[in-house]
Amino acid sequence: MERLAFKMKLNKGQKQAYKERHDQLWPELKQLLKDNGVSEYSIFIDEETNTLFALQKVSGHGGSQDLANNEIVKKWWDFMADIMQVNPDNSPVSIPLEEVFYLE
Repeated sequence: MERLAFKMKLNKGQKQAYKERHDQLWPELKQLLKDNGVSEYSIFIDEETNTLFALQKVSGHGGSQDLANNEIVKKWWDFMADIMQVNPDNSPVSIPLEEVFYLE
């Protein structure tokens, strides 16, 4: 099991919309993530900077960031594009983070 972490940027004033959309995560997206080895997926927010910090456990190769060609993922990106910083294809601007410490 590997842990992956990355950060994204939420648009100002969009915390509640972001939370509500994730509280109602589409069942087919949730299943897709699980089927691709993603588990224990958490997202935290730094309200001072609107930076989102994501952490997920993955089995196998890659995590949620490697599902870019899936139509469900593309629809989710389109759904989220109005409340966060995105790339031209509506994928979230996502910056991988390097682990420098872990206590088990």
